[in-house]
Amino acid sequence: MSALEKILHVEDDADIREIAKIALEMIGEFDVHQCASGHDAIAIAEEYAPDLILLDVMMPVIGGEETLRELRKIPALDGVPAVFMTAKAHQKEKQALLEQGAVAVIVKPFDPTTLADDIRAIWSAL
Repeated sequence: MSALEKILHVEDDADIREIAKIALEMIGEFDVHQCASGHDAIAIAEEYAPDLILLDVMMPVIGGEETLRELRKIPALDGVPAVFMTAKAHQKEKQALLEQGAVAVIVKPFDPTTLADDIRAIWSAL
């Protein structure tokens, strides 16, 4: 598998977006494009061509699961690994997200100092 460089991060909470941006760009040295909504992500995802998609589950209008289903309809993004981020940490909920096509689930609140390493570990396990 190629190197992980570009991450599309979809999160409606501005504070979480900022923390994740610092964690992924400054600490992890990834190229990160952030979107505040599923609709924004769907609009730019193909052009951005991410190596990995990092999605919040609970967002207004179009949630993470629906966003992922829409992104999977774009042929160029069909095989791009997706990771959900959620505050719902129960095993049953995590399993349901994996069944939706995610390769992993990161539980919020996440540790900004280890987020990039967590993402790298997920990528290495693919």
